[in-house]
Amino acid sequence: MTALVSLDQVQVRFGAVQALSGVSLSIQAGERVALMGGNGSGKSTLLRLLHRLIPPSAGVVLADAAARQAMLFQRPYMLRTNCLNNVALGLWLRGIRWGEARHRAARALQRVGLGGMAERGAKTLSGGQQQRLALARACVLEPALLLLDEPTSSLDPHAKREVEALMDELAQGMTLVFSSHNLGQVKRLASRVIYLEQGRVLADLPTEQFFEGTLLQERYPAAHLFVKGELS
Repeated sequence: MTALVSLDQVQVRFGAVQALSGVSLSIQAGERVALMGGNGSGKSTLLRLLHRLIPPSAGVVLADAAARQAMLFQRPYMLRTNCLNNVALGLWLRGIRWGEARHRAARALQRVGLGGMAERGAKTLSGGQQQRLALARACVLEPALLLLDEPTSSLDPHAKREVEALMDELAQGMTLVFSSHNLGQVKRLASRVIYLEQGRVLADLPTEQFFEGTLLQERYPAAHLFVKGELS
């Protein structure tokens, strides 16, 4: 497999706060990687680092410059325009003519089940609909790597299932890295789990091994306690 991005002993500091410390990992093409850990463990910082929104304070980050990336935030920002324009604008900014951008945007809306809402104001959508619109906005750019920060944490159960189904579908053609507190979601969607605590990677395992109680308890006790619900 080809590495889309690799980190070697990366640190990220915000003033006196050490957000990431000594992180070394590679994300391979085709993987479905779940980032797990308690609040403040470094998951969001790692996603932003992978998406080049923040620079490392130390260490080396190597990325495939030819591989497009897109990121979906926990609460995506909706532009004050309709759904179609929200999706088309990113294409237009990449140099696609406006008519073609709107055509591709319409197809992307159909893909996420919002084809009938193209002219509706994006800010009037429900939380689940806004997440689906944000997925359309990201995926219309055809990224090789899609990063998602707690994409279903604020959604009701029905909306969570809809967004999960889309994530599963989209992951067939791209690499997926997402943070989540939802153990069931990680089991359903991820092929690999990276567990962080206080900015350090404490476990990096295939999903089946991560949730195999004996191995986790013996080698990664902090991750084992998190899975049991004794750490948050």
